[in-house]
Amino acid sequence: MKNDRTLQIKNKYEIQITKADSLKELPDFNKLGFGQFFSDYMFVAEFEQGKGWYDFKIKPYAPFQMDPAASVLHYGQALFEGLKAFKRPNGEVVIFRPEFNALRFKQGAERLCMVPPPEDLFVQAIHELVNLENRWIPKDKGSALYIRPTLIGTEGFLGVRPSRKYLFFVILSPVGAYYSSGFKPVKIWVEEEFVRAAPGGLGQTKAAANYVASLKAAELAKINGYSQVLWLDVTHKYVEEVGTMNVFFVVGNKILTPLLDDTILPGGVRSCAIQLLKDWGYEVVEKKVSLAELQDAYDKGLLTEAFGTGTAAVITSIGDLSFTNKKWLFNENEYGPIAKRLYEEITAIQSGTKVDKYNWIHLVSNSNSTTSIGLGL
Repeated sequence: MKNDRTLQIKNKYEIQITKADSLKELPDFNKLGFGQFFSDYMFVAEFEQGKGWYDFKIKPYAPFQMDPAASVLHYGQALFEGLKAFKRPNGEVVIFRPEFNALRFKQGAERLCMVPPPEDLFVQAIHELVNLENRWIPKDKGSALYIRPTLIGTEGFLGVRPSRKYLFFVILSPVGAYYSSGFKPVKIWVEEEFVRAAPGGLGQTKAAANYVASLKAAELAKINGYSQVLWLDVTHKYVEEVGTMNVFFVVGNKILTPLLDDTILPGGVRSCAIQLLKDWGYEVVEKKVSLAELQDAYDKGLLTEAFGTGTAAVITSIGDLSFTNKKWLFNENEYGPIAKRLYEEITAIQSGTKVDKYNWIHLVSNSNSTTSIGLGL
């Protein structure tokens, strides 16, 4: 892994800043929900074939003007990422694993035949924008500033081919808990009809198309009181992931999680959880996990805990996994012990109450520092 502090110091790209006429009133940080409020500024950059990436700007948050024939509108060239920034009690502003997201963004763009921004531009853009907008970062535990980098095809044409023009932009949103249940275990519906992703498709990318494909099943689940859907493979025999999380199962003295393939998104928090679990002495098994195997373990009392990992949800305990004709219940609707330990460890590293020995934290600023961007506004 590269040292993201080195990237921070390079400050390679010149970013033009346009000052807003006025700043928004901050929302009530105790009533944030998820993705409902957006900060004052956004980062934008453009790409054109033969010209490369150019016109790096931080400017007031505003709608885009777009050609009605833009590639994103007709052929779905759209990709995004999600990561978080935190304000620590000592005044430090930090971002969690931006280089992981930069690399995954690059890989996803290549799969969609899009031109990704350079990884160091991705990191610097986020760094500068978060530094400028640090008043939008809530301080309470469980809250954060959510960062949404996005890449879309913008060339106006009709014809099935990759766009020759792209727009890369980053917006920010202060957030609380992702699920409406807050930080309680969630109820998950096991989807036995619809399929999220197929082998050879886009399942391992954060393509917008993956999410629209999941909406129907997720809406039906929510109507019936479930927070999300657990997706199965095309045969409906093997577990893949929850719509917003990778998934783990505690079976006896092992922790099982589906092996990554081209139908499962490789989550950043997933890899953190695996690293921590192994360091704590747990046997983590990445394999194809069948429903039949899990049902047998549940019937024998060996399946004792299930949880999900993701940027938005961090570590979320699953209290109820429901099928058409059966229901698996865990830990009497309380956080499972392993999920709780993971949640506390990762959030402690993010908040600075535990040492980051894994180099997951990117320092943006501290209480004793300012940057030219801040002084410019």
